[in-house]
Amino acid sequence: QVQLVESGGGSVQAGGSLRLSCAASGYISSVNCMGWFRQAPGKEREGVATIYTVGGSTYYADSVKGRFTISQDNAKDTVYLQMNSLKPEDTAVYFCAAKRTYLCWSLAWWRRNTDATYWGQGTQVTVSS
Repeated sequence: QVQLVESGGGSVQAGGSLRLSCAASGYISSVNCMGWFRQAPGKEREGVATIYTVGGSTYYADSVKGRFTISQDNAKDTVYLQMNSLKPEDTAVYFCAAKRTYLCWSLAWWRRNTDATYWGQGTQVTVSS
């Protein structure tokens, strides 16, 4: 089992920044891919960014490329999502996720194959115009 705890959500005006954190604990070696997903009211959950825990390769949804950065601190077993130039359409509940998969690079695949995925409880991000 892997436990994930997010923090860092909040409210910000458009153009502002927030940094989300996801602290992992438990059988961390059982996963090799960490990611962030988000879900806005009335919409499906979508992938935002992923990172391989070994090697650190990162992948992003087109909607956040150039604005969001996913990173990790292996010493702290923590993954971060730095969000800059936030837009109102970024408003959503953001979830940290972990999984063992060699398709970490495919957000679309992970969204359709959420079995054996560990999820955090979610943190609200609200961007006002």
